Amino acid sequence: MNFRKRLSSLHRLLALPLAFCVAVGGAAPAQAAQVLRNLVAVEGMRDNPLVGYGLVVGLNGSGDSTQVKFASQSVINMLKQFGVKVPDGTDAKSKNVATVMVSAVFPPGYRKGQNIDVVVSSMGDAKSLRGGALLLTPLRAADNEVYALAQGNVVVGGFSAAGKSGSSVTVNTPTSGRIPSGAAIEREIATDFATKPTVRLSLRHPHFQTAINIVDSINKRFGDIATTTDATSIDVVAPANPTQRVAFMAKLEALSIDVGDDSPKVVFNSRTGTVVIAEGLRVRAAAVTHGSLKVVISESTKVSQPNALAQGNTVATPQSQVSVDQGSGQMFKWPAGAKLQSIIDVVNSLGASPDDIMAILQALDQAGAIEGELVVI
Repeated sequence: MNFRKRLSSLHRLLALPLAFCVAVGGAAPAQAAQVLRNLVAVEGMRDNPLVGYGLVVGLNGSGDSTQVKFASQSVINMLKQFGVKVPDGTDAKSKNVATVMVSAVFPPGYRKGQNIDVVVSSMGDAKSLRGGALLLTPLRAADNEVYALAQGNVVVGGFSAAGKSGSSVTVNTPTSGRIPSGAAIEREIATDFATKPTVRLSLRHPHFQTAINIVDSINKRFGDIATTTDATSIDVVAPANPTQRVAFMAKLEALSIDVGDDSPKVVFNSRTGTVVIAEGLRVRAAAVTHGSLKVVISESTKVSQPNALAQGNTVATPQSQVSVDQGSGQMFKWPAGAKLQSIIDVVNSLGASPDDIMAILQALDQAGAIEGELVVI
């Protein structure tokens, strides 16, 4: 290919929408070494989600409206806890209050008194949580036990403004915010990490070759202490002394591991039109033709206006025009063993859209012409 053709191909590639194709990889070796901590999770050392229901007060009229019945009930229940009796049938709703759901993550190993961040999200129809403060809210885990207490001023990254005419502007999401270090741990989550004779390492992406590489690297470094029975987990004999076990895990996680080869993937995101083709994807010899049928319906209104002396009425007649474009279906062929760059050059030359790429690659996969895996998210 001469310089002019190369330059033309480059221009076509740059003109393609960003959502069309992303090539992952490059000139990476077949097996890339990674640190062990990036490949595995230690059993017994994981995050635990917490959730709670609470009230945000101090809003400047941007809280829940009277349509949110459970907001009024929540306010009444809160007032009862402080000895304030509200007459039966009274609507205690205030637009300065918003009902919210509070969520947080309990990190592994955290102790009583340590603080964690919380996320506050509106549950009713509040317009904004800016300027509000979360009242004391218990956070529960899946066992319905309270593990943390949340309270504090809500930091909101968005805002909303509206005029009397009904026009409004909204930036980001004003109905959700965070409270940095807004929850205090009140109960610890027990773990058997320090009591079991072995530590189990669970692979984030199960792979037989990666599992055996981890076992070989650990045994070579520390002796015959690691075993595996599948492609998902590795059992490692660890010191019984807690301090020595922590030091051992620090050294273990720093080991360099050769990751096993994985089948190249093509990932489709049907919601955003994104197509990601991993480096190493190959296709077998195949001929493909792809066309599109476009139907365009245009609406217009023809107005008949009589002259001043005709004593007629103005008549508006809707008109519709329908056109069908069959498109030009072109046939192209990939040679056997074609690489990612060849695929990109061909589809760019046709000016294919992301939807076209999805359809073409899915058809090739059904025909058994793709040497890889298709993933739709």
